[in-house]
Amino acid sequence: MSAIPRGDHKAYMQLCLEQAQRSPPKPTNYRVGAVLVDLASNTILATGYTLELPGNTHAEQCCFMKLAEKHGVSEENLGGVLPSELALYTTVEPCSKRLSGNLPCVERVLRLAGSIRTVYIGAMEPETFVAENTGKKMLEDAGICIVHVEGLEKEILEVATAGHINA
Repeated sequence: MSAIPRGDHKAYMQLCLEQAQRSPPKPTNYRVGAVLVDLASNTILATGYTLELPGNTHAEQCCFMKLAEKHGVSEENLGGVLPSELALYTTVEPCSKRLSGNLPCVERVLRLAGSIRTVYIGAMEPETFVAENTGKKMLEDAGICIVHVEGLEKEILEVATAGHINA
């Protein structure tokens, strides 16, 4: 069980923000935090933050990679070992395009569409790196509910853009 009460979305988003603060500030990425929760048991299955793992890793990607390693499966096969009702919390909308060539986080979430029922987002992705993030629509089209958790946007965007050059 999580110490966070079931359904306290703002508290889960605060935990995501704490994860994001662990990410190193860089001008070429957002500092994002993510938490994957089993809704049935209110258990945190994995946390992640941008650049937590080697490579140009995003927060959601780190969650899934760590969970795949824990279960001894590839990330591609992770859906086969996960509970059927998960929620993903992420400080910033999952990316729909990766300039680095890595698999976008939206596509990683879509691979788990049988388990991830809802994605809670603290802030929509600014258009700094990708002009039009189509991730929200892609997720909704796959039957995944998108919920904006309000109240932390200012803090989230300050943390996300730390290290960026202000023009």
